[in-house]
Amino acid sequence: MAETRRCQVLVVGAGPGGYVAGIRAGQLGLDTVVVEGDKAGGTCLIRGCIPSKAMIHAAERFEALQQHSAEGGHMGLSVDGTPEVDMAALVSWKDGIVERLNKGVEGLLKAAGTDLVKGWANFTGPKSCIVETSDGEINIEAENIIIATGSSHIDLPFMPCDEEFIISSTGALDLDSLPKSVAIVGGGYIGLELGCAMTKLGTEVTVVEGLDSILAIMDKEIRRPLELWLKKHKVTVHTNALARGAQVKGKGAARKIELTFEKDGEEQSIKVDKILVTVGRKPNTKGWGLENMGVRMDASGRFIRIDRKCRTSVPGVYAIGDVAGEPMLAHKASAEGEMVAEIIAGHEREFDKVAIPAIVFTEPEIISVGLTPDEAKERGEDVIVGKFPLAASGRALSIEAEKTGGFVRVTARESDHVILGVQAVGTHIAELHSEFVLALEMGALLEDVAGTVHAHPTMSEAFHESVLKTLGHAIHIS
Repeated sequence: MAETRRCQVLVVGAGPGGYVAGIRAGQLGLDTVVVEGDKAGGTCLIRGCIPSKAMIHAAERFEALQQHSAEGGHMGLSVDGTPEVDMAALVSWKDGIVERLNKGVEGLLKAAGTDLVKGWANFTGPKSCIVETSDGEINIEAENIIIATGSSHIDLPFMPCDEEFIISSTGALDLDSLPKSVAIVGGGYIGLELGCAMTKLGTEVTVVEGLDSILAIMDKEIRRPLELWLKKHKVTVHTNALARGAQVKGKGAARKIELTFEKDGEEQSIKVDKILVTVGRKPNTKGWGLENMGVRMDASGRFIRIDRKCRTSVPGVYAIGDVAGEPMLAHKASAEGEMVAEIIAGHEREFDKVAIPAIVFTEPEIISVGLTPDEAKERGEDVIVGKFPLAASGRALSIEAEKTGGFVRVTARESDHVILGVQAVGTHIAELHSEFVLALEMGALLEDVAGTVHAHPTMSEAFHESVLKTLGHAIHIS
């Protein structure tokens, strides 16, 4: 007979939303169970954010070695010999980081007094499920449910990923050898992050994007330095191009896959070693009994409908993270998970964020926090905008962060100088996002940032100078 476990909180999924909810609920003294069908950490830690950033870092190191080994070296530094990529060793190093973090999450759950059950949950009702574990079935009944099932890669029906010739982002992070050529279907942030890394490692990259621009979530000015980098590094980009199919051709070691796509009304094709499909992600709403819970979906039919407390239409059932709507970002899921745990514990909370940062780890990196100038104008705001180029920053020059033509741009309301949005692009720029978010969440005025002393020489001075530029009196640019 199956064991029955009763608890106050059941969290389904141990990704960045679920495990944070589980830890916080445990800290608050709630009897909490987290069910995870894979490894604790979810897509972000196991096969997404963390491993991709590890690969991106490795690619940056390799590119630097190549510069130092070239004739004459670089910065007065030279390296004898030709750097080589051992893809299997790179993946093994990446896996070591993932394993360490996975164990860390499991340890944090245990320290918080939260039980982690490894298995697949199937709901039979709003607050009851059967979990299939390696030791048999467990029936779990809970007073409160937190759905944190995340999202998964979208396959193209006419060319599904086989992880041999047609790979997903997961497959791209587990390659045993570096392909000489790759076609990336989808010019969004996932494809471009991996595309930049693979280009640095020496792969010939082609991007096929259906829209009229790559990285369409960002405005034209902010993505321009990335477009220039891709062009400089001989990455072929096809926009307004729709993938139509793929076919493996050749025999033995000479086998390649041919991607067919339509552009300007004509059919074109390219033969490559791998096709990487990155056309988006879909919420995980099927295969675990959501239909038995009675929760309502949103107008799109894709996401679970929630309110500002992440409550679904069923009392005591909450949904967080990718399964509950855009933006599908790990840090949003974590913030929601922490909030819901506190709501269940009786705290008064609601999700009322002024800005959720979006960061793209391409070369150069791109940050967007709050409104762009055009978005602010569309909302009827009269704005003032200031931009500071990294080429005028001493720190940026000293660490070569200016080489991609990056800048920091600030948008503020003209009447009262409240900062409405900050965008930035440049090498090593991602870590500045925290100051941007803090400024928006605190309702900072341009004068608040202008009057704050920023250490010299640091990259953060670029934000200070961009604010001064918005006010009309930047110091280090005319």
